[in-house]
Amino acid sequence: MGPQHRPCLHAMVFHPLTNVSIVRYRKGGKRFEIACYKNKVMEWRNGVEKDLSEVMQIDNVFLNVSKGQAANKDDLIKCFKTEDRNAIILEILKKGELQVGEKERSTMLEGMYRDIATTVAEKCVNPETKRPYTVTMIEKAMADLHLSVNPSRSAKSQALDVIKQLLEKKTIPIARAQMRIRIIVPSKDGKRIKDKLMTMVASKEDEDLDENYEWTCLIDPGQFRPINELLQSETKGKGQLEMLSLTEMKQGDEVF
Repeated sequence: MGPQHRPCLHAMVFHPLTNVSIVRYRKGGKRFEIACYKNKVMEWRNGVEKDLSEVMQIDNVFLNVSKGQAANKDDLIKCFKTEDRNAIILEILKKGELQVGEKERSTMLEGMYRDIATTVAEKCVNPETKRPYTVTMIEKAMADLHLSVNPSRSAKSQALDVIKQLLEKKTIPIARAQMRIRIIVPSKDGKRIKDKLMTMVASKEDEDLDENYEWTCLIDPGQFRPINELLQSETKGKGQLEMLSLTEMKQGDEVF
């Protein structure tokens, strides 16, 4: 992390909240803080930003950022059982509480609420109609759950919790969207491959054994990569995997 990208600590003491987001974390009876660039903390937690140097304003751990009071080595070892500052920074960044103003916090939570609803809408369908829900319909269902957004967790992980709650409480009829795929392998490998894939497939739709073995089936989208890896490994790259559609659709539906 190059120093040319970092504001001087002296300037930060006089303007502690101008361009900085503080993440605060309590451990071992002490309060620790790190200084991050605005908006970058949530991007890092959501997996959008991977480069830690783009997140951190100052590569240090503080007891109080605004006063420029850095944590000493003894504090770190006592509370974190290590003096590895990078590991400590990552723990604070992952588990700490982002300090923001009320207006900023409200805007951030509204955006995250929308992101969670969007993720749920992308991953699920109405099992009765086989059609996806709109984001607005998912937001209404989330309101019925009295969901509280957790700014310390990613929208994706919270979306998975929402799906689980909707399934358990039957707020709306909902099911994970299934992907329709076609598997093509040399006929001699057909039965062996099929036996290995059975536990990874939700349901079989069609199969044809001619020069090649072709199998059309529905899977959970999360199984696409493992199926492809197994297919390539078992056929030494001769197998093919095609995605036909992301969700089940009635005949005549348009693909958007």
